[in-house]
Amino acid sequence: MTLFQALAYFFREALVNLLRGWKTSFVAVLTIAVSLLLGGAFLLASRNLLESVQRWRQEMRVVVYLRPATPDAVLARLAAEASRAPWVASAQAVSPQEARARFRDIFPGLSGLVEGWEEEPLPASIEVSLRDGRDGENRRAEVQAWIDGWRRRPEVEMVDDDREWLGQLETLVAIGRGIGLALSGVLLGAAIFTIGSVIRLTAFLHQEEISILRLVGATEFYIRGPFYTEGLLQGLIGGGLATGGLYLLYQAAAARSAESLVASVLTTGFLSPGQTAFLVLLGGGAGLLGAIASLRRERLNTAEG
Repeated sequence: MTLFQALAYFFREALVNLLRGWKTSFVAVLTIAVSLLLGGAFLLASRNLLESVQRWRQEMRVVVYLRPATPDAVLARLAAEASRAPWVASAQAVSPQEARARFRDIFPGLSGLVEGWEEEPLPASIEVSLRDGRDGENRRAEVQAWIDGWRRRPEVEMVDDDREWLGQLETLVAIGRGIGLALSGVLLGAAIFTIGSVIRLTAFLHQEEISILRLVGATEFYIRGPFYTEGLLQGLIGGGLATGGLYLLYQAAAARSAESLVASVLTTGFLSPGQTAFLVLLGGGAGLLGAIASLRRERLNTAEG
């Protein structure tokens, strides 16, 4: 028998076993699908969040809010001084009048909050755009010292640094990814155990056939091949279901991206073809591993006999 004929036999027998024991196979497939769906969801969400953070880093700003009644001449002087720093891409002076006009444009429903004041309700500010911050720890320390220096200036009321909340967001994303991968690993281990139990049960039901095959001189590879293939197919089906479910969830979230900021951030892109294939193959590998582990005991018993 050629290798191609053996593989065809393996797949044919595996499909027959799947159809015969579809209820137990369904449990195994569902378990691996849920574990991979959860892992894929965390992978997709964390990837899109990190991409958004990197995009925001390119647009990050430091806003220096000045004390009330700061003269326009002082505002212009401080903006010119801020622009001379080597890590500053641009520094724009925003007068109280411009700040009020921006507030009305951005929040038209709340425009009444900034109307009717004797003095300007919003302070003057300097919007500082930083260059790409990937210049090493020394440069980041210099930028932080420069920002701290602005905080201590008598003309400054407050400094809002985008890098602070971006760093916190990156930390939260890393923690969420770690928790998601750990939970997915536990569920994947449970899926491997479930598939192994199903394969062991199937092998037990075919015990007489296995004994006959051994009597006629069949090799262990030929005997175990259908069971390995069955585990592989269960894993691949579970991986395919997980990928399809993940895509449906992604499309549902993308449909709400126009009305939800969270949905728009989480749906900047779907998994790449390589990542999608990896998710499906991971399911197949888990199924194959479960099948191999489930038949080791039977091989040891045979060796002892």
